Amino acid sequence: MKSQELRKIAPELDPLRIGTGWKVEELEKMQIFIGSTYGDSHPGSVHLNELVGYVEESLQAVNAKGAKYYTTDICDGEAQGHDGINYSLCSREMMTNMIEIQYCATPFDGCVFLSSCDKAVPAHLKAIARLNAPAIMIPGGVMNAGPDLLTLEQIGKYSAQYQRGEITLDEFNYYKHNACPSCGACSFIGTATTMQIMAEALGLALPGSSLLPATSEALKDVAKNIGEHMKFLVEKDIKPSDILTKDAFENAIMVHAAIAGSTNALLHLPAIAHEAGIELTGDDFDRIHRKIPYILNLRPSGFYPAQYYYYAGGTPAIMEAIKEHLHLDVMTVTGKTLGENLKELKCNGYYEKCYAFLKDIHVKREDIIYPITQPLNEEGAIAILKGNLAPEGAVVKHSAVPREMHEVVLSARVFDCEEDAIDAILKHYIHPGEAVFIRYEGPKGSGMPEMFYTTEAISSDPKLSASIALLTDGRFSGASKGPAIGHISPEAASGGPIALVEDGDLIEISVKNRSLNIVGIHGKRTPLDLIDKILKERKTKWQPKTPKYQKGVLALYTEHAVSPMKGGYMK
Repeated sequence: MKSQELRKIAPELDPLRIGTGWKVEELEKMQIFIGSTYGDSHPGSVHLNELVGYVEESLQAVNAKGAKYYTTDICDGEAQGHDGINYSLCSREMMTNMIEIQYCATPFDGCVFLSSCDKAVPAHLKAIARLNAPAIMIPGGVMNAGPDLLTLEQIGKYSAQYQRGEITLDEFNYYKHNACPSCGACSFIGTATTMQIMAEALGLALPGSSLLPATSEALKDVAKNIGEHMKFLVEKDIKPSDILTKDAFENAIMVHAAIAGSTNALLHLPAIAHEAGIELTGDDFDRIHRKIPYILNLRPSGFYPAQYYYYAGGTPAIMEAIKEHLHLDVMTVTGKTLGENLKELKCNGYYEKCYAFLKDIHVKREDIIYPITQPLNEEGAIAILKGNLAPEGAVVKHSAVPREMHEVVLSARVFDCEEDAIDAILKHYIHPGEAVFIRYEGPKGSGMPEMFYTTEAISSDPKLSASIALLTDGRFSGASKGPAIGHISPEAASGGPIALVEDGDLIEISVKNRSLNIVGIHGKRTPLDLIDKILKERKTKWQPKTPKYQKGVLALYTEHAVSPMKGGYMK
């Protein structure tokens, strides 16, 4: 074992660990790194230390020693509406780097990771791929819904309604005070819940362990029984490189399509794949989403809160529904194939435990996970659009876009930051038939913040929700819905075509043809070859903006980040 080899060449290690509180007999045991994002940062991390304690006890029970390490994450929700959100995507990279430092400075025999939320789960998955040591991910679960199934993603809508004078302050405060009634990730299929599901879909979390209710005994049981699994992985030397194959990533994308997962997965899965030495492109997402139907009736695209996911059978039930498409022979952290795991779950009472909760909420399983023969959408949820506006691609969650906006030509209204755009929307300076551009918000521009409040301002306005579109080189919250196209690449800060758009240019969006093009100049239809010539002329006059951040971590990130369509990781 690595830990024992290290003791032979580092004689200070034993006395230092004894000074830390280790017993002499523990020095010779299998040593496991326990990494979590525990902290008072937000509901998704505040409860994790209890689970860490169970993991530690479980390791002791199999004669292994666990060492606790912490890298607390930030909350995208708390960072919304100000420049704090610019640190969000960057934090994924820095957390991964910190975990690498912690683990590699004092090697262990394996690792267990616990996290719940937007950047923490992908950071842990990136770290697992980078370290390539035996590892298991324990997703931290999902919070309960509030009264009348109130969930946090609705607050953006209520905020816009309050600012427009459509609801009172008392009503707005009621929603704010009741949207997060417990710990866990927010109760909708946003980025946090999507990435928990992706951890299981990739084979790095135990079957049925993703998106368990955070207050449930089922989640505690996962932590309490992790020791045997971890010991098995170390003894058999099953590494992430044995699990994270191209087929495993394709399985994850299939599940992503079936659940209408967050568009942010198109940043995270390619970044995780990059750590594993695998290229994952937007074309992979588009190809797979075309063949996998969207069947999960949970918010924001569906009706129910994500708390109900486990009750309907969770990720195993989703996989059973699309089983004919999956690569069932991939290896998982159980040491068994995906196909073997699914077969075992049918026999061990897993589904009976899940379905028992449905009786209490008076909801049928088929109301939550639709039959694959009667899907909510035939072609998944995500499309990759390309054209002269987005040569490297752009992302649209077409399952959440009004049908009348799938094929449309709009007039450009250009803004170089989100603050100006949302101000224009809320003050009714934006009119039906316009394409609102928010640029210089990509990884190199400002760190790639979410455009959550802007999308909510649009989708909650009946005059605009089906008559305008938002186009950006930034990204969206997993809670976002409505006519929004993001990740436009190359980004404006790199001199991409989005930097050259001017007010009045005509923008054609075609979800059917997977295209995004500038088709007119200043309100007039123009031949594409002439548009290309005009864009080249505009490019000669274009001047890069002075970097927004001149020092600190965001200066480092914006200098080294790759494009949105490649995953926004640091090279």
